[in-house]
Amino acid sequence: MTEVYCGHCGRELTDGDHDRCRQALALEPPRYCAECRRRMVVQVHPMGWSARCSVHGELASH
Repeated sequence: MTEVYCGHCGRELTDGDHDRCRQALALEPPRYCAECRRRMVVQVHPMGWSARCSVHGELASH
């Protein structure tokens, strides 16, 4: 997987500083696909979370 976009804000990783985004992603699921920038369907449950991109599939917390 080649990450081009920020999973938190959706901007390109080369577009500015994403320190706050990385801090937020340590506590919450990504909202944008890091490959195509599509908004993902996110589900939070007691044991973690899952996020699904319509093109690139599903991510889940471990």
